Amino acid sequence: MTKKLSLLLAFVFLVSLFTGALAQDNKVTFMSTQFNVVEESDKAKAILAEFGGTADFVPSEEGPMIDLILAEASADEGTVDLLGALHGTFPTLANNDTLFDLTDLLAEIEQSVDVNDSFVELGKLGTEDYQYYIPWMQATYTMAANKQALEYLPEGADINALTWDQLAEWAKNMQEATGEPRLGLPVAGLFHRFLEGYAFPSWTGGMVTGFKTQEAADMLVFMRDQLWPYTNPESINYEFMSEPLLSGEVWVAFDHVARLKAAFDEQPQDFVAFPTPAGPAGRGYMPVVVGLAVPYTSPNPDGADELIKFLLSPETQGAILRDLGFYPVVSGVDTANLPEGVAIQSAAVEALTTAPDGIPALLPVGLGDRGGEINQIFRNAFNRVVLEGQDPMTVLEEEGAALQTLLDETGAPCWAPDPPSDGACQLK
Repeated sequence: MTKKLSLLLAFVFLVSLFTGALAQDNKVTFMSTQFNVVEESDKAKAILAEFGGTADFVPSEEGPMIDLILAEASADEGTVDLLGALHGTFPTLANNDTLFDLTDLLAEIEQSVDVNDSFVELGKLGTEDYQYYIPWMQATYTMAANKQALEYLPEGADINALTWDQLAEWAKNMQEATGEPRLGLPVAGLFHRFLEGYAFPSWTGGMVTGFKTQEAADMLVFMRDQLWPYTNPESINYEFMSEPLLSGEVWVAFDHVARLKAAFDEQPQDFVAFPTPAGPAGRGYMPVVVGLAVPYTSPNPDGADELIKFLLSPETQGAILRDLGFYPVVSGVDTANLPEGVAIQSAAVEALTTAPDGIPALLPVGLGDRGGEINQIFRNAFNRVVLEGQDPMTVLEEEGAALQTLLDETGAPCWAPDPPSDGACQLK
C-alpha cells in the first residue's frame, strides 16, 4: 500500500510540473480571458494575493480556453478550477455540458450582497433555473477628451449627448484650428467592438441583421467622408488610446474604459470622459459582462467556490474598479474615495448606460472558438470601404455572405440588439 501511494504521489507531482494547474491543498487555478496584458495581469495577481487560499492566475485567449476545457471534458480529467470570461464565451461550454450549476452558490453570495439582476439572468444562458456563470464585473467603452478640445465643440453641442454628426464637426473644427487631426481611434486595438457595438447599432438599430442594409452603407460612407478625414492617420497603429492622449498627439478618443484608465490616472485634471455619440437609430453601446464559471473537471471545485465569493466581495470589487477599471456587479461597493480619474470615468459610464436613447449591444454570442471571424468581417467592411474606397453595398454584400455562412455553420441565434431568432441568425 505504501509503495502504491508513493507511486501515486509521484505521478501527481510530475503531472503538476507539466501543467502547473493541478489542485494542491487550497490552490485554485484561475484561467481568465481578461487581464491578459502583462501590466493588467500583475495588478490582478496583486488583488488575488489577498485571497485566503492560493490563486494561480492563468491568462488566456478565448479560443485556447475553450479548446482546453472541451478537451479536458472529453478526457474526464481537468487542470482548471475556475474560468473568467466574457458572456459570449460561455454558450459553447454550456452547450457541451461542461459547467457546474452555480445556483446554490449564488444564493449563498446574495445573503450578503445583491448581484445585478440583469447580469444574473444573462448567466442563465436562456434557461430558467441553471446558473452557468455568476457575473464577475462589467465594463464598456466611452469617449475621452483633453480639455483643450472643449473650445472647439460645435455650437450648442452637449458633450454628454453628442451625435455622430457633431463628433465629426468637432474633429473638423480641431483640425482646422490646430492644423493637426486630433481625433483618434484604436484601429490596432479593440476597433471591432467600435464597429459591432457602436457604429452599426447607431445606424441600423442592430449588430448583425442589418449588416448589409442601406443604413449600414450610409454609416460607412459617413465614416469615410466625414469622420476619417479628420482622424489621426496613426490610428491604424493605435492599440491603447491612453498613450496618444497622454502624449497630446490625440485630443479626442474612443476606447475601452480600462484602456483609457492610464490617462485619467496620470492626468485627471487634463481629461474629461463622456458617452459615445448617437446616430439615426440611437446611441449604440456595448455593455461588457464578464462571468465566473466552474468546469465539471475542476480538481478543486470547493476552492473555486471560495474564490468566487472573494471576487464578488464589495472590497474586491472596489479594488478591481480602482486598479483595473472594471465596474462592480454587486451592491455595497464603497465609491466615496475613488481616485479622481476613476470617478471621472465612472460618471461617464453611468451617463452612457442610463441614456434614454441607448441601444445596448451584447458581445457576439454562440460562435465559440470562431468569434474572431466575426470581428474580422466587421473590420474588413470598414477597411475596404473607408480605407480602400471600395463601393459600400458591394462590400457589405460580400462580407455579409461570409457573415451569414459563419452564423449558419455555428448555428448562432441572434443576440441583442437584434431580435431573437429560431435557429441561426439571418441577415436582412
